[in-house]
Amino acid sequence: MDISIVIPLLNEAESLPELCQWIERVVNANHFTYEIILIDDGSTDNSWEIIEQLAANNSNIKGIKFQRNYGKSAALNEGFKAAKGNVIITMDADLQDSPDEIPSLNKMIMEEGFDLVSGWKKKRYDNKLTKNIPSKIFNAAARWSSGIPLHDFNCGLKAYRKKVIKSIEVYGEMHRYIPVIAKWAGFRKITEKVVAHQPRKYGVSKFGWERFINGFLDLATISFVSRFGKKPMHFFGLWGTLFFFIGLVSSIYLVIAKIIETDFSLTNRPIFYIALTSMIIGMQLFLAGFIGELIARNASERNVYLIEEKIHL
Repeated sequence: MDISIVIPLLNEAESLPELCQWIERVVNANHFTYEIILIDDGSTDNSWEIIEQLAANNSNIKGIKFQRNYGKSAALNEGFKAAKGNVIITMDADLQDSPDEIPSLNKMIMEEGFDLVSGWKKKRYDNKLTKNIPSKIFNAAARWSSGIPLHDFNCGLKAYRKKVIKSIEVYGEMHRYIPVIAKWAGFRKITEKVVAHQPRKYGVSKFGWERFINGFLDLATISFVSRFGKKPMHFFGLWGTLFFFIGLVSSIYLVIAKIIETDFSLTNRPIFYIALTSMIIGMQLFLAGFIGELIARNASERNVYLIEEKIHL
C-alpha cells in the first residue's frame, strides 16, 4: 500500500464527508493505493455515525472509536499501529489541512529520502493573540531545546516513512514532539515543507491556553526523557552527589572548627543549616535516582486504551 492517512478527530461530524471526498479525489488522481484511518477520540456528536456511513461506501476508509476521550497522542498512536502504508500522512479533521499536499509530501519521503516531513503553516488564519503568538514562542523554545530547525512543531500535517512510526511510541500529550521522539530514535533526515492553511469552515478550535502551558511542560519532559529516560541515575546521582558533597564538606568544617575552638557555636551559624539541608537533598536525589532506575527497568506496558469499536481493521 502506498499511503496511510491517519486522522484523529473530536466532534468533527460536519467536516468528515467533505474531507474524505477531497482526499479520495487527490489519491485517485495520483493513482495511489491508500487507506484513511479515522480515530474518533470520544466524540459527543454523531462523528462515529458519519464514519460508519463513509466506511460503508468506501472500504479504504477505516475507523477506530475510543470509549472515551484520551487525547490526540493516544489517537495517533493507535492510528500508527493500524497503518499499513509505506508513507503515513497525518492531518487534522477540521479541513484546515489541505489534502492537496499529499502528493508532494509522499514524493519527499519516497524519492527525496526523508524520514519525516513536518508541515509549516507559514501563513495562518488563526487568532493572533490566542494561537499565533503563543505558537511562535512555543516553537522557538522547542527549536532551541531539541536542535531541530522546524518552524511549526505542532502542525498536524506531517508525513512519515513507515519505519519511523513503527519505531516510536506517542503517549501523554507528546504528539507535538514526534520529530523530537523520531530524532531520539535515530531518524535524522527530518525536514519541513511550507503547506497551505485553510480558514476554519466548521466547528470550533480545540486549542486553549492550558494546551500552551502543557506544551512547555511536555517540552521539559521530552528533553529530560530523551537524555535520561533510560539512565535516570545519571541525572539524579550527579546532583545528589554534588549536594551531598557540599553538605559533607560543610559538616567537616564545622566539626574541625568545634574541635579547635570549644566555644565555637554550631547551631547558631547559617552554614550548619546549609550543610544539613544539602545532605538531606543529596540523599533524596539519590533515592529518586534509584527509584527511577527501578521504574525504567520494570515499567509495564503504556498506551492501553479502551476501544469500543473498529471498522475494516
